[in-house]
Amino acid sequence: MRERGFEATFSRAAIAQAERTVAPEGRIGGSLTDLRRLHWCSIDNDDSLDLDQLSVADALPDGNIRVRVAVADVAMSVGKGTDIDRHAERNTTSIYTPAEKFPMLPDRLSTDLTSLNPDEDRIAVVIDFTVSEHGRISASSVYRGVVRNKAKLAYNSVGAWLEGSGPLPAAAGAPEIQDQLRLQDVAATSLQEQRARSGALELETVEVEHHFDGDQLLDLKRQAHNRATALIANLMIASNGVTSRFLEERGLPVIRRVVRMPEHWDRIREIADEAGSILPAEPNAIALSELLMRQRVAEPDTFPDFSLTIIKLLGRGEYVVDAPGEGATGHFALAVRDYTHSTAPNRRFPDLITQRMLLATLAEERPPYEFEELRSLAQHCTDQEDAANRVERHLRKSAAALVVEHRIGERFAAFVTGASEKGSWVRVIDPIIEGRLVAPRAASRVGERIGVRLVGVDVERGFIDFEEA
Repeated sequence: MRERGFEATFSRAAIAQAERTVAPEGRIGGSLTDLRRLHWCSIDNDDSLDLDQLSVADALPDGNIRVRVAVADVAMSVGKGTDIDRHAERNTTSIYTPAEKFPMLPDRLSTDLTSLNPDEDRIAVVIDFTVSEHGRISASSVYRGVVRNKAKLAYNSVGAWLEGSGPLPAAAGAPEIQDQLRLQDVAATSLQEQRARSGALELETVEVEHHFDGDQLLDLKRQAHNRATALIANLMIASNGVTSRFLEERGLPVIRRVVRMPEHWDRIREIADEAGSILPAEPNAIALSELLMRQRVAEPDTFPDFSLTIIKLLGRGEYVVDAPGEGATGHFALAVRDYTHSTAPNRRFPDLITQRMLLATLAEERPPYEFEELRSLAQHCTDQEDAANRVERHLRKSAAALVVEHRIGERFAAFVTGASEKGSWVRVIDPIIEGRLVAPRAASRVGERIGVRLVGVDVERGFIDFEEA
């Protein structure tokens, strides 16, 4: 982390500030709307303690669904220019490694005072919008309110229940919460289908869960995507769009999250041709989305690797600032024009910046950032996100090497995930690890299933080497 420009620990001044911080108090009424009666719930990872958002939905008489997303009011507890803020601005994100989390904000805030914990009254920024049966958004607004989390839920258990493959989570036992989950799932599905019609790319990559026994890393398992992760993703995409338009309509600059038109479209077309499909000469999200859907059905085992190749060719996501009245760059992969990051202010600095802009607007105060300051911060956040990804990727590779270092000489079933002049790469099915194929016997084809033998690891560097067996 230090080599990449991060502070791995908080300064004494930041720790002292966190210890002095108390739960914010606000008078209900006036600028705060009392929403504690609603059946709010959170859905996050099993071990998440920094709960950034809650959601709730209501069925309307006209068949539409009203969705409200409550985002933790972090800006009230973290003033601009304070010691905690300086740490957050430098790192710009929480960093998640297999064994330890390095939070952007001290735990006293992110897992307590500014976390939307169950059975606690919390002040939040509420993003309120209506979803039609065709997935279109209307009647949106943003305001401050007081909320209370009625059920802390997790992706895996909620997803299994929604899909009919698992029991009802204990925390969702109340009928009102069950109704909430079904209604939010309907709204999220409508939103996803609308974006799919516009060319949103349904990509899938292999994500790994690290299983520990105390401090000992035992195993790596594939983390499954499910209806619950899709539910939250779609509600957050919609919320971020509402937030972006809210600021833009009031003449304020917005830090947007964008993925530009792909520069390597010709290479994407070549990959499509190799898969038996033809893409148009100019970048076209709808055509690429249809290719991905066909590939998911035709080659489900290797689709994550196909997706990863497309992701790399699309180019990185980045933060940019659009001045009022300028055309938005848009997010090619999500098929949305207006998009920012605003729903995770405990974990990402761009979200905290956006929240400060929102709160100043709602209070009719001067914006806390000037345009050039925002532009500089957007570039810094992009750079630090790239650096954080490198830290996390290195540690995941080291964790994989650690798990199998005692299995030198063993054979595994694997897929070829990459083959070029630079070398060939394989992904082992169980445990879920990737490595380099040393001296392949013949030209390897991506997607080919082969047997491999583990011949060497370097835990510190995160290297794993195989040979064909």
